[in-house]
Amino acid sequence: MSKPGTDASLRRLRAGLVGGGRGAFIGAVHRIAVELDGQALLVAGALSADAATARASAADWFLERAYASYTDMAAAEAAAADGIDFVIIATPNDLHFPVARAFLEAGIHVVCDKPLALNVAEGEALARLVESRATLFALTHAYTGYPAVRQARDMVRSGQLGALRKVMVEYTQDWLMEPLEARGNKQAAWRTDPARAGLSGCVGDIGTHAANLLEFVTGTPIEALCADLSAFVAGRRLDDDANILLRLQGGAKGTLVCSQIACGEENRLALRVYGSQAGLEWQQQEPNTLLYKPAGRPWERLLAGQSYLGAAARAASRVPAGHPEGYLEAFANLYRAFMADVRRVALGQTPACDYPGVREGLRGLRFVAQAVASSQRGSVWLNL
Repeated sequence: MSKPGTDASLRRLRAGLVGGGRGAFIGAVHRIAVELDGQALLVAGALSADAATARASAADWFLERAYASYTDMAAAEAAAADGIDFVIIATPNDLHFPVARAFLEAGIHVVCDKPLALNVAEGEALARLVESRATLFALTHAYTGYPAVRQARDMVRSGQLGALRKVMVEYTQDWLMEPLEARGNKQAAWRTDPARAGLSGCVGDIGTHAANLLEFVTGTPIEALCADLSAFVAGRRLDDDANILLRLQGGAKGTLVCSQIACGEENRLALRVYGSQAGLEWQQQEPNTLLYKPAGRPWERLLAGQSYLGAAARAASRVPAGHPEGYLEAFANLYRAFMADVRRVALGQTPACDYPGVREGLRGLRFVAQAVASSQRGSVWLNL
């Protein structure tokens, strides 16, 4: 909502951040992405549960207002004439629901890291809260912001590939191939702790990105899954590797592989989509390239920034063709769409909601829950 006595459609927006302070990679990503277009400025934060870290982190970024807790921040910012227009949640998973609830109930728009909440029950409660009011909610499945991904979505959904037959998606990393959680690594510690991460480690952390990318590009929901989850590192309480068979609505089949113990892999998110007339391939580590594979003809290499791409892909490109752009720009594309909606709401207009939201978040939580249940029951097929 716009603040009393102000018009959010006519000024730079004010953003706040919960979590993401010193030692957290994602906080700086949010700060850069939200400010990239000059449409908003990060002005307030409760950046750590540790008061000293919170103060130091706020000082690092020259924030106008630093808070010791997110509850203090929500109350103060909602009451201030120059309070924030929206908050960014970049905490461990167990805090997503209570922090989002506090700001939504204060009438402040929310941008939240995935997952939506710690479990399905929390996610359903948050979905009801979001849908009961005019406050906006976005979930940062940032990979949907790439120009090539937008192009792939348009090509698949327009029928250029023909009838959808097979989809293969993988997200592999190697950063947890050693027991870093036992060696003082803060990021590894909470991601491998069921109380803070939730039911799953690898599937919850990166498998949800893969599932969301698949559904975003194809426009086709995953209907059922059969999962085999493993914890290869001795003593680890949550999965660090998963192999999942998929059945999609309409009859297409697929596979989803995710791993955080894949030696030598950095951040390999890759998608292949096959139809009756053509195929597509995209890899996040080469984000500006989309391979189009028409039946009986040479492959085509489609590049971000080129005039032959569709309108959605062209709108997502920020630099001239041939200039590298990537993760930060894709992240900023979600913020650009979200902030445009903040301005629309301030004017009493209908938001466009061209970004992942609470419903995508709820699908992600159900995907994780069913993957875990399938694996625990001997890799049986379960409906999503």
